[in-house]
Amino acid sequence: MLESLFLLKYLPHGAHVVDVGSGGGLPIVPCLIARSDLQAVLVEASKKKAVFLREVLRETHTKERAQVIAERFENVATPKVDYVTCRALERLESMLMLLMKWAPVSSTLLLFGGEGLGKAIESLHPSSQRILLPNSARRFLFIVKKSGQLV
Repeated sequence: MLESLFLLKYLPHGAHVVDVGSGGGLPIVPCLIARSDLQAVLVEASKKKAVFLREVLRETHTKERAQVIAERFENVATPKVDYVTCRALERLESMLMLLMKWAPVSSTLLLFGGEGLGKAIESLHPSSQRILLPNSARRFLFIVKKSGQLV
C-alpha cells in the first residue's frame, strides 16, 4: 500500500492517470483516496477484478473521479491522460513495447518493477529514470517521459 503512495510525489495537482492492469487497485486507488484532485481510468482485463474495483471506488467515495474499463489495455482506445501507471501487469517486460506505443505521445509512464524491467526499459528508452523504492533493495519506480519516439 505504501509503495503506491510513493507515486504521489510524481503526480502534479489535477493529474489525469490511466492505471493499466489495476488488479486489486494498486497503485491508483490509494492515490485517489489520498488526493481528491486526481482523476483516473483503471484498465483491468479480468471481469471479476473490474467488479471488485468498481465496488472499491464506490466504498471509498472516489467513483466520481475514476472509471473502470474491463478489457485488455491493447483493446482499448488510449485515454487522454498525462500519466500511465502500472504495477503488476502480467508479463510486463514482454508487453513493455506495446504499452509504450499505446501510451499517449506526451505522457509519462510510472512503472513499478525490478531489475529485469529496468533493463527492458533502458533498451527502449535510455533516458528513463530509475528510483529505488523506500525500504527496498530490488524494487524500483521507473519514470519514462514519452516524446513520441522509441529506440
